[in-house]
Amino acid sequence: MSKMVIGIDLGDKRNYACALNYKGDVVDLCSIRNTADAIRKYLSNYNNNKDDMLVVMEAGTHSPWISRLIDQLGFTVMVGNPRKMRSIWAHELKTDARDAQMLARIGLFDTKLLYPINHRGIEAQAHLAIIKARDVLVRTRSALINHVRASVKSWGDRIPRCSAECFHKRVVDRIADALLPALEPIIGQIHQLTEQIRIYDTQIATLCAEVYPETGLLQQISGVGPLTSLTFVLTIENVDRFRKSRTVGAYLGLTPKIDQSGDSNKQLGLSKAGDRYLRRLLVGSAHFIMGPFGRDCELRRFGERLCERGGKNAKRRAVVAVARKLATKMHCIWRTGEIYNAFYNSGEKEAA
Repeated sequence: MSKMVIGIDLGDKRNYACALNYKGDVVDLCSIRNTADAIRKYLSNYNNNKDDMLVVMEAGTHSPWISRLIDQLGFTVMVGNPRKMRSIWAHELKTDARDAQMLARIGLFDTKLLYPINHRGIEAQAHLAIIKARDVLVRTRSALINHVRASVKSWGDRIPRCSAECFHKRVVDRIADALLPALEPIIGQIHQLTEQIRIYDTQIATLCAEVYPETGLLQQISGVGPLTSLTFVLTIENVDRFRKSRTVGAYLGLTPKIDQSGDSNKQLGLSKAGDRYLRRLLVGSAHFIMGPFGRDCELRRFGERLCERGGKNAKRRAVVAVARKLATKMHCIWRTGEIYNAFYNSGEKEAA
């Protein structure tokens, strides 16, 4: 047990810090500015006991850089999972000061109750920011395209199906003259977004080839491209953090929740824990594997067997199951470095 624990409730402009001794008595409770200099100044009061101290905080917007700063100062720091600490966010008397004290008490009692997480490194965070920026542009482009389609439809016309990359080329001739003043600037923005997305795609491909060559192993699987493979590698970051590849599906929220008590065992939906964006990419890859353009492979056959069971949601359940098995297979290939066999269960070899 540490001789002293400091709980820090992070805020956007100010943080609340509560220090407890080994008996659980409050030694200090104060508010500090959310700046690097203010945090250094506050922790300098405990430099003499840094080897016997633990700093606890919740994961949030500022927790990555603050946890790295505290670690550089020589203190032991743990970042808790806020989704697992209901005693803090569901209390009827919730205040920042009380949250800081509760974090310190949980860290003093049992650090496993924090369900601690590990923030990714600076380089991985910077590279993942490229992927997230691309996602923002893609969603913005989709919203603009939907607006143009809806506006044209209200005039009794329809824009034919086409990819988002060539939408700005094909839409101009289908717009009524009265709508051009309103929609031409939007079409120009769609064109600019498409060009910037292509630049991001080039950067992602370069990162896969030069910085993260292990993504080439993952791209052996049909339906997994540079974007999905790079996001997977950057999100997991350390392949050895999971002893069993099967636990990756639970980490990404692709397994059902459990509510069992006595003879009652409810059937619940997915936990949807972990990274939402990576989960969406894996489900998209599963849709491709199960779709008309997917190649015959063990993953596709597995999904088809689930679909044969029938039921209203058979296809949706099968896609999620394929996404979960896909995450497991990707981690296994990454860890072992093996050549992917599309028919790994049956022993067949993929046709050339």
